[in-house]
Amino acid sequence: MLTEIDTPRLRLRPLVPGDAAALQRAAAAHAIADTMISVPHPYPPGEAARFIAHCQVEREAGRGLALAIEGRAEGDFIGLIEVRAIEPAHAQAELSFWLVETCWGLGYMSEAVRAIVGYAFTTFPLNRLYAHHMTRNPASGRVLERNGFQREGLLRQRVRKWGRYEDVALWALLREDWPGADGSVCKAENSSVNSISVPNGDLS
Repeated sequence: MLTEIDTPRLRLRPLVPGDAAALQRAAAAHAIADTMISVPHPYPPGEAARFIAHCQVEREAGRGLALAIEGRAEGDFIGLIEVRAIEPAHAQAELSFWLVETCWGLGYMSEAVRAIVGYAFTTFPLNRLYAHHMTRNPASGRVLERNGFQREGLLRQRVRKWGRYEDVALWALLREDWPGADGSVCKAENSSVNSISVPNGDLS
């Protein structure tokens, strides 16, 4: 069972109830909700605890995996990354992620996405990972592109955020197009491995 994924600068690990206070503070920031389709603002009291409980249910059911992102040097909670809405019938799942504003522009999310994509394709029977972002948040698109995702389309006025209709970009990565499909990405040798390390890559 996975307990953590280490990258050169980050540690990704499953959310636990003890993360509720840190998650509540981070997700309450206006900057997070501004570009996240599913994060409300104001962030309701107790929402973090409810979300963590939901993620635990989804993980146990095999429908998703939500990981806290920590800086390895400081050990602070700095974001969240999820593989969710796993559909066995179609061998696909959605990727979602966010970082606290103080960590933007440092390449952390490219590093985290590379790690979770490698874990997802080597652990789950997935053929396709897809992701969405509002078009006024092009930084998320750049993170996806750096990790091999291809932009598949534009969903015009797909969501309404704070009374405004927003266009949404759709990206996806197929297993056959994943850079690690040739076995070059480090992966756990069997399901009992509790920790894996992902080698350095493009952190820009």
